[in-house]
Amino acid sequence: MGGTDLRERIAELVSEATAGEVAADAVLAGGSLVALGVDSLGLLRLVDAIESEYGVEIELNSAGRSLDTLDDLATLVTVAGAEQGVPGQPG
Repeated sequence: MGGTDLRERIAELVSEATAGEVAADAVLAGGSLVALGVDSLGLLRLVDAIESEYGVEIELNSAGRSLDTLDDLATLVTVAGAEQGVPGQPG
C-alpha cells in the first residue's frame, strides 16, 4: 500500500471513527484532527480501527509521537509496522 493509499484509508477511518462528523476530504486537506472535530472518543475509536486494520499497536502516550494530523497517523502506522515487524506494512 503506497503512502497516498495509506493516507486516504486513514482519512476514511477518521470519518468512520467520528460517525461521519469529520469528512475524509477534510482530513486529507490537512490540519489538526482536533480542530476538525475529532474528540477523545473519536480518537480512541480511530486508534482501535487502525490497530485492527493494520495489525499494529499504538500507544497514545508514546513520547515524541504526535497523533494530531493525518501525516502523523500515516507516519505512526508505517513506523509501528516496521518496529513491530508487521509484514506487508507500508514503508
